[in-house]
Amino acid sequence: MPLSEVRPLLFANARLVDPSRDLDFVGDLLIADGVIREAARGIASSGVPEGTQVVDCRGHVLAPGLVDMRAFVGEPGAEHRETLASASQAAAAGGVTTVVCQPETDPPIDDPAVVDFVLRRARDTAIVRIQPMAALTKGLAGQEMTEIGLLRAAGAVAFTNGAKSITNARVFRRALTYARDFDALIVHHTEDPALVGEGAMNEGELASRLGLPGVPRVAETIMVERDMRLVALTKGRYHAASLTCADSLEVLARAKEAGLAVTASVSINHLSFNEFDIGAFRTFFKISPPLRGEEDRLALIEAVASGLVDVVMSDHNPQDVETKRLTFAEASAGAIGLETMLSAGLRLVHAGKLTLPKLLRAMSSRPAEILGLPAGTLKPGAPADIIVFDPAEAWRLDPADLKSRCKNTPFDEAKMEGRVLRTLVAGRTVYEYV
Repeated sequence: MPLSEVRPLLFANARLVDPSRDLDFVGDLLIADGVIREAARGIASSGVPEGTQVVDCRGHVLAPGLVDMRAFVGEPGAEHRETLASASQAAAAGGVTTVVCQPETDPPIDDPAVVDFVLRRARDTAIVRIQPMAALTKGLAGQEMTEIGLLRAAGAVAFTNGAKSITNARVFRRALTYARDFDALIVHHTEDPALVGEGAMNEGELASRLGLPGVPRVAETIMVERDMRLVALTKGRYHAASLTCADSLEVLARAKEAGLAVTASVSINHLSFNEFDIGAFRTFFKISPPLRGEEDRLALIEAVASGLVDVVMSDHNPQDVETKRLTFAEASAGAIGLETMLSAGLRLVHAGKLTLPKLLRAMSSRPAEILGLPAGTLKPGAPADIIVFDPAEAWRLDPADLKSRCKNTPFDEAKMEGRVLRTLVAGRTVYEYV
């Protein structure tokens, strides 16, 4: 983890957007000793500490660094796909200052020693904050619970089986009950694997035309419905990892109305694309859960706008060339997203689908709140994890410029609008666009 800058920093003439306090105004932000000292109008004119470096933001947006709640990183065991170092470089370029990595490593993060390894390795090699989720079951097999208390004490911020659903309701009930006693968060991938089967894309007319096996929406909604009933029974804290369809949103809404401690994420991919983007069997658009219909995409956007869906995450999942240059049915699911999450989200802002504060809340302050992290805010005293970006700068994505080890992006050659100019972690610049 980088140390703070020695000199105080004053960011002047910025549009300050702090979703944690519903603030959006033109002003200045002062950083010293790695923390935010003040965010207000007129700091520059009222006098700052001697030796302060002044950065003119020229009206660009200054906001809390993003907290990506779901990113798959290969280290340990699959460093050819992504390392903590390369993931952190990609994150910094995309304005992500906290990466929450998943437990699907080799060995999986199901033991306190592995949590400790990830944290130590991140401190040595990563330029942004890395927060590991631990496995909910041993070996991610879905049969035997891990030691939630010990893993939490070792530094795990939440517990999940990654992209595997726990189909054994008794095991999942026990996990929710046990986690409740530690005030631990359970994050669950909501897909019934028996209904998913060999499905490669969303089940429907398009899948039939393409001759591809489909994944029905009910594979998700059945699991969401079951989970909500178990949450009501156990009173545990629960987060749906990646919702994709309108039917699931109805289940989520009922659970929230009933006062259950439930939250949910949606991936930037499901907000940006629908099943028709697959086109001529483009494997970079094969993700899990699959892209759904346009009506589902619009329902997800509305759910983020209303606050029903709490978090927008990247679902960063690097896949190498050998696993993507296959037929669509045989190709591995997954797309990278750390570097493109913010720019893709800004498309929705420019289209009038979301306001900028709503987008930033879903990408920064809300995930920080859910995970109990001191991030996602511009409050005085908070860690100086901030980003400066130009929401209007147009650019075209060249995969060769991406910092991730793998280049499997569905935004290949896409026109983007909005670019990160500077990323700071603990007050130190870790990325600057030149």
